[in-house]
Amino acid sequence: MKRKLHNNLNYGKLFMLLAMLLFAGICNAQTNTFSGKVTDEQGNAIPGASIKLKITGRSTTTDQNGEFVFANISAPKETATVSFLGFITREIALLANAKAVIRMTTAVNTMDEVVVTGMFDKRKRIDASVAITTLNSAQIERTVPASAADLLKNAPGVFVNSSNGEIRNSVASRGITAGSQDGSFGYEYVSMQEDGIPVTNITYFSYGPDFFLRPDATLARLEAVRGGTASVTAANAPGGIFNYVSKTGGNTFEGELRTKYGFQGSDGGNPLARVDLDLGGPIKDNWFYNIGGFYRYDQTGRYPGYPINKGGQIKANLLKKYKTGSLKIIGKYLHDKNGYAQLLPTNSFSDPKPSEGFDIFSTILMPKFDFTSPRYIGGGDISLNPANVVESKYKSIGALWEQQLGKGWSLSNAFRYSRNDINYSTTNGSIMSGTDFSSYFLLSGMTGLGFGNYSFKDAKTGAELMSINAAPGPGGLPAYTIVKDVLPGQGVSPHSLYFSVLGSYENQVNEVINQFAVNKKLKNMSFNAGMYYGRSKAHRFSGINGVALGTIENRPKLVNLTFTGSTLGGTTGLHQVTNAEGIAQANGDTGGFLDFNVTQAQYAFFFSQTWSLTDKLTFDWGGRYETAKVEAHNQRTYFKTGLQGGTDNDPKTFFNNNTLDRISSVEFEKRLNTFSFSGALNYKFNDNTAVYTRYSRGKKSPDMDVYFAANRPETVALLNPEVRTTEQVELGLKARRKDLDLFITPFYSMLSGVPNGSIFTNADATLYTTPSLYSKYRTFGIEIEGDYNLTKTLSLRAVATFQRSKIVEAEYWVANGPGMADDTKISYSGNETDNNARIISRITPTYHNNKLYLFLTWSYLGKRQANAPNVFYLPSFSNFDIGAGYNLTRKITLSANINNLFNNYQVMSWARPGNLLTQLSGAGSFNKAQFDAAVANNTPYFTISNPPRAYYLTASYKF
Repeated sequence: MKRKLHNNLNYGKLFMLLAMLLFAGICNAQTNTFSGKVTDEQGNAIPGASIKLKITGRSTTTDQNGEFVFANISAPKETATVSFLGFITREIALLANAKAVIRMTTAVNTMDEVVVTGMFDKRKRIDASVAITTLNSAQIERTVPASAADLLKNAPGVFVNSSNGEIRNSVASRGITAGSQDGSFGYEYVSMQEDGIPVTNITYFSYGPDFFLRPDATLARLEAVRGGTASVTAANAPGGIFNYVSKTGGNTFEGELRTKYGFQGSDGGNPLARVDLDLGGPIKDNWFYNIGGFYRYDQTGRYPGYPINKGGQIKANLLKKYKTGSLKIIGKYLHDKNGYAQLLPTNSFSDPKPSEGFDIFSTILMPKFDFTSPRYIGGGDISLNPANVVESKYKSIGALWEQQLGKGWSLSNAFRYSRNDINYSTTNGSIMSGTDFSSYFLLSGMTGLGFGNYSFKDAKTGAELMSINAAPGPGGLPAYTIVKDVLPGQGVSPHSLYFSVLGSYENQVNEVINQFAVNKKLKNMSFNAGMYYGRSKAHRFSGINGVALGTIENRPKLVNLTFTGSTLGGTTGLHQVTNAEGIAQANGDTGGFLDFNVTQAQYAFFFSQTWSLTDKLTFDWGGRYETAKVEAHNQRTYFKTGLQGGTDNDPKTFFNNNTLDRISSVEFEKRLNTFSFSGALNYKFNDNTAVYTRYSRGKKSPDMDVYFAANRPETVALLNPEVRTTEQVELGLKARRKDLDLFITPFYSMLSGVPNGSIFTNADATLYTTPSLYSKYRTFGIEIEGDYNLTKTLSLRAVATFQRSKIVEAEYWVANGPGMADDTKISYSGNETDNNARIISRITPTYHNNKLYLFLTWSYLGKRQANAPNVFYLPSFSNFDIGAGYNLTRKITLSANINNLFNNYQVMSWARPGNLLTQLSGAGSFNKAQFDAAVANNTPYFTISNPPRAYYLTASYKF
């Protein structure tokens, strides 16, 4: 009995033990709930805040009450990262089955965020001894930029001319500019990068990074470095580095679909329709992806009858993280077509306004037509049609590798291969007077000129618009008498037409870029060393073998021209100067075809050290040795002009009388070596205040146009490329208070070795380029950047640059008569630098609450000297953009923007009065006497303004 009872007790104990184990197992297997509420400092709910769990990787957003819930989680505790635009990101511990209250602190700026662009090593902005501005994706999304360059207006010290549209813009930093007003050489001193790698490693006339760079929903942030370490950390970019950093996938699937519609033009009837998409997330353990892009159709506010922007891009990256490093594969395909703004006839130098019949919505781009011309070099034909605008294709594949080696050693490698293609089919021109001998010479040559009647007719309707008789005049040359004139544009220039040059530019560039670096960290210092390699193989074909005649009015009509009479070449009767559509052939070598083949191999070795001398004082320095070897094979056509009959053997059809005489070829090789240096001291008083001082001496090789210009034996003999040198001294104050972040950076820069040249006319009316002369410029200035929270719902961001720039040394060529023999030089040393605004500022107050934001941006550009002779100022102006957004739900946001609110005509670029040959001499040849005559006679000159007013509606869905 006792044994039985004992056994029962043992069984009972065993049962109880099993029950306890089972209960423990049930407890361990049960799932937990984590919840909380996110509020601002005043306790108001924050809907749409992002919550990410560190251990499980799950994420969600808060609802309309600021609340969130995570269910079915086995862990008893978690760590959550909480973020929302305008607030400091927080990390907070969460306990199972306990509701957390998370109070967010309003953020002024991102002083503590880690920056990588232009750094010798990664560091917080407060610790960085460079002037750097960052923009996050939320700030970028609120605006409607005209281009990638347009975003850089948010950084102080940077002058941006984005008036051309998506492409051919210009970016200058601290007065370090090539002196160009448009995109011909607009990025020569800065590096435009995507994910830390240059978009392209070379620049030349009408080829640069903005042909292939588009901001879209895949853009995570923009880092803009002015001067500083750019001479050492980037190739050929002493002016600055502007890095467009793409989004990378995270632990959870996320995405955004953004649709935009624009109302543009004088009646709002020129649409912009655009769709952006971005998707990212995990694939499996430690594998992540991001893919996205955009497509848009855009007639712009200056619609010529065909879309100005049409196309898009796809970008993707694949990231593998492992214990000691990461590897990211990146790819991009862009196929885009873009036109750009044309110079409009303008009156008044002090208060510029489009001439009679034109306004800010006008365009002087020619209508659609098809004109085919022999290619001469390489065979085949060239098809010219303004509606084809500029077609850009960019295909790239790259990789970013980071590896920790242990004991403070690490290495990184950035690689990209790209194929970059640009094909132009555009028109640029000037006014042609029907009583100007040179106009007819450009259309038909000396032998084509004659005595008789010139008849100008509407190419579409056949109606005669102008009739002119030519009779023998002084010197035996024709004198012209107007018989009939019903052309539009008489108030701009009587008896005149628009003379538009048809240019074809084909560009194929294959590039390999690779940068390798190794880093060693010690207790109080770090070392960084590496090598950069860039190989660019460029082929450019350019040909000007046509001109189009059009009426002087918004959206010109094509005009054809016939001549009835006897020519100096001995033919009589009816002659067709243009074809039926109004297309003529440019005469002689003004219609020359050029073919360039250049290979640049660029090697650089760099070294830097960062040394924490004390807990507060840091010293960093670095040097870069660079060598650039250029091998070129250039070809040039020479034409037979006159009455040999051309392609149809008819000497009376002037529009195809040019025939090939010969092709000349030259080959040469040049090498340039440079050394750049930068050093700085940074003193950190505390986590909120720091100062630094830096000296930099940067070197830069010239762009490819220096080598393209050498296409004849005589120009090769003159080729002596000179290295550009920049010297910069900057001081920096970085201060953070409760409601204010402030950056103040006084600077000094000296730029030397800047070439200038002109195109003049020989006695036989062929063109020649003058030898290069080299200039030096000096700029003093101060940059200011501040973010200030006026109240809990009202913030203010301001950037400003105050500067004065001087021409230290500069000489320009003056053409006294036809040919080079009597050319002389004139000095403009001591004058104010042209196109360098004294004040550049941008102020944006923003109101924001839980669901709504409103902002107004006031931009101001101070007056600028128009040219090196300092003949007149381009006037200062203000511009206003406004925007608003509303969070309809946690995932859906609606927004509206108006750019150029008051529709002001604000001059960004200009060209001197006169015909095509006069304009080729350049703005620098426009002197005081010519300016006074233009003012007295109210002679129109030519300008490009900022884009006209436009309205945009955007709907964004984030998931």
